[in-house]
Amino acid sequence: MAGGVSSFHALLRAANALLQKRRYHAALAVIKGFRNGAVYGAKIRAPHALVMTFLFKNGSLREKLKSIAQATYAHSRNLAYFVFTYKGLLAAQSRLQGKKIPFHSFLAACIGGWLVFGDNNPINSQIIMYLLSRILFGLSRLAVEKGYIPQPKQDPFPLVAALVWGTVLWLFEYHKETLQPSLQSSMTYLYEDSEVWHDLSDFLVYNKRTDSK
Repeated sequence: MAGGVSSFHALLRAANALLQKRRYHAALAVIKGFRNGAVYGAKIRAPHALVMTFLFKNGSLREKLKSIAQATYAHSRNLAYFVFTYKGLLAAQSRLQGKKIPFHSFLAACIGGWLVFGDNNPINSQIIMYLLSRILFGLSRLAVEKGYIPQPKQDPFPLVAALVWGTVLWLFEYHKETLQPSLQSSMTYLYEDSEVWHDLSDFLVYNKRTDSK
């Protein structure tokens, strides 16, 4: 037993020593990036899938749990693969060119996005839409910071909020099929299901009656 503990401590010391070696930093960063991508993807997707599945999906408990597990795995896997690909390509470009430049980041992310998130499925669509909204905000702020557009005299956020909500509700009412399925489900619950009831049970307690009254 003592020999086994001693061997374990020796292995642990060797691993820690390896992690401190600067020449392996880029490769180790790629590995940790894969780990962090997997963990973060699971943390983000699991609670979202749990809420959306139990709120809007029909089926048995087993089917719902399976759906949650599949969505969580897909998000976790894709994010892990993307971080691994991105950081690996970033390190390779930096090594080949002898230094890191901004274009390296753009090119590595483009390749990673194509390879990992290029499949048009619900998980990837949600991630891309999440990023797109933040990109638009980020580019707007950058344009003001760089002087490409003048600093607004008033906060433009109220106007943006009005246009976003006006557009999305117009699309929902008249072109629902253009919206992402989970958004359709959320809006159906909020704006269509609230138009239907039969008695107090499905007016205040439940959204829809499940009996045959």
